[in-house]
Amino acid sequence: MSRAATNPFDLEIIRNALDTIAEEITLTIIRTAYSQIVRDSLDFSTAVCDTQGRTLAQGVCTPMHLGSFYDAWRNLVSELDGDPHPDDVFIMNDPYAAAGQHLPDIYVVQPVYWQDALAGWIMTLAHHSDVGGIVAGSNALGAHEIWQEGLRIPVLRLVDAGRRNETLWKMIALNVRTPTLVHGDLNAQMAACRIGARGLVRLYERYGRPMLEQAFEDLHAHARRLAQAEIRDLPDGVYRFTDHIDGIGANPEPVVFEVAVTIDGERVVVDWTGSSRQVPGGINSTFPFTKACAYAALRSIMTADIPNCHGYTEIIEVRAPEGTVVRPVSPGPCGARGITGYRMIDCLFGALAKAAPERVCADGGGGSTLPTIAGRRDDGPWVFCETMMGTWGASLEHDGMDGGPHIGANQSNVPIELIEQTYPLRIEHYGLVPDSGGPGRTRGGLALRRDYRLLDANATLNVRSDKRAFPPHGLAGGGPGRPSVSHLIDDDRETLLPVLLSEPVAMRAGALYRHVMASGGGYGPAQARDPQAVLADCLEEKLTVQAARRDYGVVIVDGPPLRVDVAATAKVRAQWRPLPDTDPAA
Repeated sequence: MSRAATNPFDLEIIRNALDTIAEEITLTIIRTAYSQIVRDSLDFSTAVCDTQGRTLAQGVCTPMHLGSFYDAWRNLVSELDGDPHPDDVFIMNDPYAAAGQHLPDIYVVQPVYWQDALAGWIMTLAHHSDVGGIVAGSNALGAHEIWQEGLRIPVLRLVDAGRRNETLWKMIALNVRTPTLVHGDLNAQMAACRIGARGLVRLYERYGRPMLEQAFEDLHAHARRLAQAEIRDLPDGVYRFTDHIDGIGANPEPVVFEVAVTIDGERVVVDWTGSSRQVPGGINSTFPFTKACAYAALRSIMTADIPNCHGYTEIIEVRAPEGTVVRPVSPGPCGARGITGYRMIDCLFGALAKAAPERVCADGGGGSTLPTIAGRRDDGPWVFCETMMGTWGASLEHDGMDGGPHIGANQSNVPIELIEQTYPLRIEHYGLVPDSGGPGRTRGGLALRRDYRLLDANATLNVRSDKRAFPPHGLAGGGPGRPSVSHLIDDDRETLLPVLLSEPVAMRAGALYRHVMASGGGYGPAQARDPQAVLADCLEEKLTVQAARRDYGVVIVDGPPLRVDVAATAKVRAQWRPLPDTDPAA
């Protein structure tokens, strides 16, 4: 016999309690993790799930993981040898044997019991500094098969009925370049699971099983109803868009993403038919990740306060043909699939701009650049990697955000001081690039530049970046952003690097790696920008007076103080020739 629906006031309290537990799990990992890519870049996610593996609340870090926990849980349960024990902790990472995402992303999962019965699951997913394979950092863009990418972990017990599986711990340590960091991060994930389990048990103690499980069902239903209402507000239709990744290596072949977003009443179908076949390189996206990216993109244009739980994903169907870059089959490599996730979200925004242009930004920096610099010291190998985030495109009402993370990953650039304290690297330049934002009525965010100097022994450099051959597009007549660029500078020799290296390049002591990310596209015609806003950009040194005239038709008198020449501006703008249109809705 079903219970009556949960009182709305109680439901809101329980929802916030679940969110608090998820955030407490997140903070535990931040406080206890060893590696910078987890602790400082925040490349991890946490979730509280019900007994059926459906997400009830998720931490703040990586929206691109949103919804993927459910597929991982279903695979875990199907692979279980007997029922889970209250003191078990499970580990897995393999895309094909464990519904994982890529090998560096390791799930650590704990069942939660209350009064001798299963009460839920705490799930964590963290990007580890290294899991072996042919490239330090395990993001092998040139890998042709998954066996080249590192240690493959099926569903296993990391802790079995309270006893650590020492054989497995030793196996992991032997197969990775940074065993101290990897073991430290795994322990941080386990500590976070224990904290989350404790919080969920306290919730059961307060409300009891019947009320709490009814509240979980009501929370899913509440999220589903809110999402349905949001979709009903959008015009029915099929909205298509095509986007690209430049390709891998010195002679890249573009990778095509074609999406059709069908809005039909209260439901959405996201169909990737027409996208490139899976590639012999590590950028293939596993299907759980492809679904999670669709959930994140659609969630980001919804204006209601929708709980980040499984319920709202139930109105979204994702389709992708097997054997494609968005749904590879074994043994397709996927170690660097993050760039594909960003591009899928960008592609979805291009389609959604046709349905709701006021809710979507112009194209941005394309997600994180992932530089990996690795070498060896007397005490063993060292591996530096970070998710370097850049900028947003402009929106209907605001200039693009400078130095912000992609919507798919709420991650952070590692602070300079921590890099220089830990590795033989010096950051010699870190800042915004003037004149780089895509022109528009609202301006695209500026490009970000970071220079890394190798101080001592030789190392190798691996780079995952994008948006050079296909720079960020504008919206509603806005201009495109600037493309990305990477250089390796050794003495007087400056080498332009491919956006995606097929294999690491040698980096001698004293060499410098310089990366400039792509900038954001503009929104609306540049000649419609308020001249005072152009002047403000010049005063903040985001724009030179030459670019003000060239890109916006605004004549700035080079003071001091700087000021707008109103008459000259009117004359220049009367003769204005707009920039080439890059609007995907055109």
